[in-house]
Amino acid sequence: MKVLVTGTAGFIGSHVALKLLERGDQVIGFDSLNDYYDVNLKKARLARFMEHPNYTHIQADLADRAAVEAAFATHKPQRVINLAAQAGVRYAAENPHVYVSSNVTGFLHVLEGCRHHGVEHLVFASTSSVYGANTNMPFSEHHSTEHPLTLYAATKKANEQMAHSYAHLYGIPCTGLRFFTVYGPWGRPDMALFLFTKAVLEGKPIKVFNHGKHKRSFTYVDDIVEGVIRTLDKVPEKDAGWRGDTPDPAASGVAPYRLYNIGNEQPVELLRYIEVLEQCLGRKAQMELLPLQAGDVPDTEADVSELIGAVGYRPQVTVEEGVANFVRWYKGCYDA
Repeated sequence: MKVLVTGTAGFIGSHVALKLLERGDQVIGFDSLNDYYDVNLKKARLARFMEHPNYTHIQADLADRAAVEAAFATHKPQRVINLAAQAGVRYAAENPHVYVSSNVTGFLHVLEGCRHHGVEHLVFASTSSVYGANTNMPFSEHHSTEHPLTLYAATKKANEQMAHSYAHLYGIPCTGLRFFTVYGPWGRPDMALFLFTKAVLEGKPIKVFNHGKHKRSFTYVDDIVEGVIRTLDKVPEKDAGWRGDTPDPAASGVAPYRLYNIGNEQPVELLRYIEVLEQCLGRKAQMELLPLQAGDVPDTEADVSELIGAVGYRPQVTVEEGVANFVRWYKGCYDA
């Protein structure tokens, strides 16, 4: 297939692009290489496949309507995986406008491209953060997500609703994936594992919020990629997703549209995550224990039964194995 992947210089996007190329697909990569974090890391990710004969790269911003329109018109992708977004929950307090520009306006441009160029299937990234104030766990796609606690989560909730409207109005099959705390090699420098590893190796303290007591469905990047690609290959149809007079949030009786959680079913306490990292590094962490940050939720736990039923997805990599893989990559990449 010919697949347009946005965010190919990003953490998940680079892994997805490489996997698609390995299985023989043509990939059109689209990324702005913005400076939210180290651009050299983004370039290093791209370097793994930039010269592949089936890869074409476009450096542009999704908020640039003309650039997105040109990408669709020139390359005519059959399917699209939208992973580009302004990432990070806390950065929204400093720069809220970029979230709307990238995550809402940019996503509209992708939807319009799909609409006007006969795209067979759009898979797009959402987030477990959309569950917001919901504390009913494990989080299920059938739960309400009407109360996001951060602007980032609100933009991703908007993506889900925008995609449904386009699926209904124009018959574009759309699948949204709610990612749960992804980690692994080539990860983002602003995420906990990267920050913790760097600090411990430098003998500096790490900030541990909620005194390390919260739990997360930490999900290794290879498991995420497997789920993304299996989902890409399963085009949704209209679903009898109704409960009485109320639509099911996870499906739609009026549109080819589905939402899935994608994450590890076994949540791990942050203190255990740090303990595993200490074992891999052979060093103890100096922990600065702090209260829960505003906008953070105490726990996340993924119910992935829907995705298991649909595509046979089940995460395989344990935290012990995944953290060890990250540490090996980090030491090799940064000569640590």
